[in-house]
Amino acid sequence: MSDQVPPITTIDLIRHGEPVGGKKYRGQIDDPLSELGWSQMRAAILDHHPWNAIVSSSLSRCHEFAHEVATRHGIPVSHEPRFMEIGFGEWEGRTASELLEEDSQRLYQFWSNPLNNTPPGAETLPDFESRVIAAWNDVINKFSGQHVLLVGHAGMIRMIMRHVLDMPLDRMFRIKVELAGITRIKIEGSGEDCLPQLVFHSGNL
Repeated sequence: MSDQVPPITTIDLIRHGEPVGGKKYRGQIDDPLSELGWSQMRAAILDHHPWNAIVSSSLSRCHEFAHEVATRHGIPVSHEPRFMEIGFGEWEGRTASELLEEDSQRLYQFWSNPLNNTPPGAETLPDFESRVIAAWNDVINKFSGQHVLLVGHAGMIRMIMRHVLDMPLDRMFRIKVELAGITRIKIEGSGEDCLPQLVFHSGNL
């Protein structure tokens, strides 16, 4: 029996702050952060910088802040396109109010049963799951035993939490992710036998 201590990997996930244009189904539209969005993210991090590396979605509302933190504290940063938000197809750029005005049931059907109510032209949940979890596993393997900041989106964070907690795929929208909210996950061990644990959600550093 080996006495080797398994590696502990800590990953802090932070959702971007408010983008220019306010609240809407933005998906993969590349809107930058608003002034408020920058303030929200800076307030969430303050001067904390315990990370060995930063990984970010390739969309500007994430990677611009990631680069600011990396430059200030001398932390290596990389972009990962697979962490982009889910593609909402014809819903992108539209508000919930606009969609409800057109069809009062469409949004509720999507929220309650997203597997069978994909928006027109949108990415399916199984496809979204495949790319996000593949990228998540790559981060765990690449940065085993380290502390990583992962800058991304509400849908991405929901998908990772769903995976960690082994929730049914169609229940992921029951998880609320605040703007600039921070979630911490610790992973004990590596490979298929690793044990991921949710430490906190929408908490503070």
